[in-house]
Amino acid sequence: MHARVLRADLLLLLTAAIWGSGFVAQRLGMESIGPMLYSALRFALGGLVVLPLALRADPRPSARPLAPRAALGAALLAGLVLFGGVTLQQIGLQYTSIANAGFITGLYVVLVPLLGLLTGQRAPAVVWIGAGLAVIGLFLLSVRGDFTVAAGDWLQLAGALCWAVHVLLIDALAPRTHALRLACRQFFACAAASLIAALLFEPIEWAGIVAAAPAIAWGGLLSVGTGYTLQVIAQQDAPAAHAALLMSLEAVFAALAGWWWLGEGLDARALAGCTLMLAGMLLAQGLAGGRPAGG
Repeated sequence: MHARVLRADLLLLLTAAIWGSGFVAQRLGMESIGPMLYSALRFALGGLVVLPLALRADPRPSARPLAPRAALGAALLAGLVLFGGVTLQQIGLQYTSIANAGFITGLYVVLVPLLGLLTGQRAPAVVWIGAGLAVIGLFLLSVRGDFTVAAGDWLQLAGALCWAVHVLLIDALAPRTHALRLACRQFFACAAASLIAALLFEPIEWAGIVAAAPAIAWGGLLSVGTGYTLQVIAQQDAPAAHAALLMSLEAVFAALAGWWWLGEGLDARALAGCTLMLAGMLLAQGLAGGRPAGG
């Protein structure tokens, strides 16, 4: 396998691991502050972490770079789509179970290649098979008892659509603009939108922010500053559908983090789901190859 593709796969796996562990911080942080304020603070912190590197970065990333104004506009659009995914997921959680939310959000692993067809991106058959295995594994890992459709499930599905669109946006933008600048700009755009939502809909108290500071630091430094930045860097060399499959392993790492830090159960059904998701990833990684030349 080409060295750049292998590097991209490893970075996406690391991204999934960081995001999965971030669920612990997210749960702990929202015990003290609202979800929109938590998102605003962690994305602002992530943007500040990446900003010095983005300012020093070489602004010529490829042979077909976007014009500066177009690159800025595209990054702001990516940040707003990111805000949409975060917001819909958080609001939907108030009206559905965590199991339903986790499963439906993970459906972006199928939505990415489906939406890719609209833009002329055809994923190899093995990626579709891997995505199917990942969905089955995600169901076993996330869903317990009867799966009933709740009002919040439609919001989760809209959120999954946002995540899919975001992956495709990064797929289109990453090869044509500098990764660090793209990441930094989208973080600040998401933070600004989240702060406006928090000011409108949530109580803001300094004591709550102080209590949530460790979780904000974890989410800002790792989930945002490191995880989302690695996603942008990796998608310079990984096709969107392939990247979505690898990043869907976030659910596996979240289950492992919950078991390790919070003492949540990890039974045979959950382990079977993890195994299927890993099988789907390994199948696609081994047979699908990397980004087509010029893709």
